[in-house]
Amino acid sequence: MTVALMWEARAAEGRGGELLAWARAQRLDGTPLRRETFRAPGDRVLVITWWDAAYDADVPELPTPDAGLVSRPVHRWRFEHVAD
Repeated sequence: MTVALMWEARAAEGRGGELLAWARAQRLDGTPLRRETFRAPGDRVLVITWWDAAYDADVPELPTPDAGLVSRPVHRWRFEHVAD
């Protein structure tokens, strides 16, 4: 089974570049099958990691950045792959 973890944060005013750099620099305690980083208007950053694991498995997640770097709490979602 494949589980995908989505991590999304919105930067504090004017700190979008810093948040993106911070997210890209984070190392996990394991190697995901795949990892992608996205940005969007409003200084939002999204990181998706895919793991060969069960939906409820204990897999590494990105941490929460320092409070001054984000404008609201980090959002996290978990999805399992569904065969086409």
